Amino acid sequence: GFFQSYAVEVDIKDASNATCLYANWMMRFLITYESNNGDYKTTTLNLSSSVTHNGSVCGNDTQAALVAVQFGEGHSWSINITKNNETYQGDFITLTYNTNDTAVFPDAKRKGPVTVLVKDPLHPVQLNTVFVCHSSYFIEAENTTQIFWNVTMQAFVQNGTVSKKESRCPADTPTSAPTVPPTIANVTTASATTLSPAPTTPPKPVENPDTGNYSLKSGNKTCFLATVGLQLNVSQDKPLLININPKITIADGACGNTTATLKLNDGNSTLIGF
Repeated sequence: GFFQSYAVEVDIKDASNATCLYANWMMRFLITYESNNGDYKTTTLNLSSSVTHNGSVCGNDTQAALVAVQFGEGHSWSINITKNNETYQGDFITLTYNTNDTAVFPDAKRKGPVTVLVKDPLHPVQLNTVFVCHSSYFIEAENTTQIFWNVTMQAFVQNGTVSKKESRCPADTPTSAPTVPPTIANVTTASATTLSPAPTTPPKPVENPDTGNYSLKSGNKTCFLATVGLQLNVSQDKPLLININPKITIADGACGNTTATLKLNDGNSTLIGF
């Protein structure tokens, strides 16, 4: 897999032992923290092989459903899900990471649990429909980046059976129109008529990226300054070039005594860190 992590599966039962909420997903966290010498470091927090889901509840028309998981050395993650007429939707996501975990935060200046609360950005899902997102998506807040992929979730499951009807995330939806095979009439016409070959259109060259000015401040002073044009060359079946547009790109990060971190987010699920 692209990310090395463990999958989480939560199957919550109601009083009659029927499934009322099902979720299966993968996630990891990028966390920027201050070290003992004043530097800011970014670490990766992965799920452990042992995950519990204490406190998870089914929910109903008046009470929100809750998926809560605990893992590692005092880390936890939860999302509460509300029901509204014919839809359900994630409300708030709560991440608590424990900097006493020296394997992940070996030299953290601040010790103890840190809680980050963020609004779930995903759209509402129809009841009796399972939400599916194989593509990875990111949520950023307070020096953390939460990364999710291979998500399957349905809240307020009816009759104890997870629905076969899916609601896909936008990243899973193909944007190009499907290829339409020629009909018999088209084939007959083409074979009976001599046509000149269509002129070959050369591929349009990708323009150079616009130059952006990105800066970070520490107090009233600029501590990081970058003037740069950025283009990503992604190796897939066909090469994909992506220009980073500085007009819509947001700069974030932090400066330490000997280390600085610059994070750029173009709003289209492209994150670049320096």
